[in-house]
Amino acid sequence: MNIYDTANRLAGEIRGSEECRELARLREAAYADETNRALLKEYKRLQLQLQMSMTGAAGQMPDEEMKRFQQLASLLYMNPDVQAYLLAEMQMQKTLADVFKILTDAAGLSLELPGGD
Repeated sequence: MNIYDTANRLAGEIRGSEECRELARLREAAYADETNRALLKEYKRLQLQLQMSMTGAAGQMPDEEMKRFQQLASLLYMNPDVQAYLLAEMQMQKTLADVFKILTDAAGLSLELPGGD
């Protein structure tokens, strides 16, 4: 068994899954509008900055950026197409995190932070 072949088969299964096809459909609908596309781009940028600041990789996120992120999230979630896309994306991220945990457990790796008893 070649681990890379298995990983590629898994990637194909994910790509062909109903969840992934639905996510692609929802992404296309959300990004069809130019305004939504621009707002989503800014939202994703701020989301990444927030995630990096939470891990300490980028320092503290400035308050004004945090406020902008929250306002943008509120605005985006008012749009049914964008809301459906973002919720489906979160579900896919959760599924992939679960798969990653299964793989790391199989490899005997711990994802726990030191001192997180």
